[in-house]
Amino acid sequence: MNVLSKWDERFSSEDYVYGTEPNEFLQKWITSHQIEGKRVLAIAEGEGRNAVWLATLGFDVEMWDASKVGLEKAKRLATSRNVSLQTKQIDLNEAVWSQDTYDLVICIFGHFPPHVREKVLAGIQKTLRPGGVFLTEVYSTNQLAYGTGGPKNLSLLYNEEMFHQLEDNFISLVLNENVVWREEGTLHHGESAVIQYVGQKR
Repeated sequence: MNVLSKWDERFSSEDYVYGTEPNEFLQKWITSHQIEGKRVLAIAEGEGRNAVWLATLGFDVEMWDASKVGLEKAKRLATSRNVSLQTKQIDLNEAVWSQDTYDLVICIFGHFPPHVREKVLAGIQKTLRPGGVFLTEVYSTNQLAYGTGGPKNLSLLYNEEMFHQLEDNFISLVLNENVVWREEGTLHHGESAVIQYVGQKR
C-alpha cells in the first residue's frame, strides 16, 4: 500500500480518527499569544481539526494534505462549525512553497521520511514572512517506548537537534521535549513523548 492510499484508508471511517478538537499545545499557545497577521498554512493536516479551529478564531486558513478523503472530512467539519478554509491536495515531497507568504505555519504530528522532512523544513522557512511563526508538536524518538500513537519507524520521529538546525533563520520561542497526556480521537491516546517547537522567522 502506498502512502496516499494508507491515509485515505485511515480516514475512510465516519469518525474523526484524531478527534475534532485542536491539539492541546497549539490551543494553549495560540490563545496566549498574539499572531501578527491572519494568513495560516496547516500542513499534513489530516481531517482538519486544527485548521478548522484556527478558522473559528478568524484566521484565513489554507490546509494541505495528501489525502482527498481527509480533505473532504475537513470541509465537512468546517461547515459544521460555520467557517470556511481553503484545502489543497498536496504531496509534501513535491510541494511548491511560495516566498514570504504566511504569518503562521503549523504542523501537528506531521511525520515524514528524512528526505521529505528536509524539504518540509526548508519550505516552511521559505514560505513564512519575516516575523512569522512556525508551530509544531511531533513525536520524539522516545515515543517508541510509549506506543500511544505515531510511527513505529525511528527515522520518522524527531529529536531536538532537528530544530536547533533552524536557528540561522528562526528565533526559538519554545523548544521542549516533554511527556504529555494526549487524547486525540482513537489513534492518539495516553502518555506521549513529544517535542514542542515554536520559532519566529528572523
